[in-house]
Amino acid sequence: MSVTIKDIAKAADVSLATVSRVLNGSGYVKETTREKVHDAIKQLHYTPSAIARSLSTNKTNTIGVIIPDINNPFFGEVIKGITQVADEHQLNIILCDTDDCKEKELKAIKLLREQRIEGILMTPTYGEEAHDSAYMSTLDNLGIPVILMDGHVKYANYSGVFIDHVQGAYDGVEALIHAGHEKIAIINGRLDSRPAKERFLGYKKALNKYAIPLHEQYIFNGEYDHERAYTMTKKILLLEDRPTAIFVSNNLSMLGCVKALNEQSLSIPDDMAILGFDKVDALNIIGMNISFINGPTTLMGKTGMNMLIESLEKQKDVHMRELKQITLLPELHLKGSEKKSV
Repeated sequence: MSVTIKDIAKAADVSLATVSRVLNGSGYVKETTREKVHDAIKQLHYTPSAIARSLSTNKTNTIGVIIPDINNPFFGEVIKGITQVADEHQLNIILCDTDDCKEKELKAIKLLREQRIEGILMTPTYGEEAHDSAYMSTLDNLGIPVILMDGHVKYANYSGVFIDHVQGAYDGVEALIHAGHEKIAIINGRLDSRPAKERFLGYKKALNKYAIPLHEQYIFNGEYDHERAYTMTKKILLLEDRPTAIFVSNNLSMLGCVKALNEQSLSIPDDMAILGFDKVDALNIIGMNISFINGPTTLMGKTGMNMLIESLEKQKDVHMRELKQITLLPELHLKGSEKKSV
């Protein structure tokens, strides 16, 4: 049988209001009385209900996190950063995975609102065409801080933390060029997403800087998954004027690319050089030293969580509300897979 505050009040011989004030840390209570209540709580092994506490304080100390793909290790690293900061501030997290689906994202937003969360950290659905008037209305009417993580909402400005995809892709393609490559293919993500657009721009900027022609037959735009990248890699290998290197613009696509190369018994980098955006721990674990551009994912999660906490502290003061967007620089890690066969 569960213990209630009525039981605490009876054991301590005080009123319900006094027990409530002690539990919530509000109002004046004599020290001797406070000790009596605490003694009763210990004796009866009372654990306060989080739901009841949230109703009395009008605060849940819970934030919502919305991501498009929980299977992507990129978001696992982001969540790690979020939880590290949340734990420091004794904040709870409700995590929602949308499968990059607008309907599921809207459902998640409504669910979180019903849970009376304090704020939201989210990576919106990649397809910017999904950000229609109904979507915008749902976000605008939340009435709580929303912080974006490496994703944009079309036609709107929200505070957030982002990765410089243009610079990251430029650095990666430049490394391939410095290794002696001029025929460089790209396996990109969906071009209706901001990261894919910016990574493609970085690819083109690097080619242009070194006066290397942009060949349409080397451009492959797909999804953020290994199956599509596997198919595209096989098409690249069948090209009459085959490239000597492939820039793979996301981690899951890298898995598909490597699978296709292995099936053809092609050596990396002797038969095909590759360089990816975002690390793939699974490849490193099995001893494949694949060069990559590392987006500071854990740092992004920490930064986003700190931004949300700052917004929660300032939201009561209209004059302190401001749009804040932070861009993090990725780092290039060369492990040898970018080299050109002599």
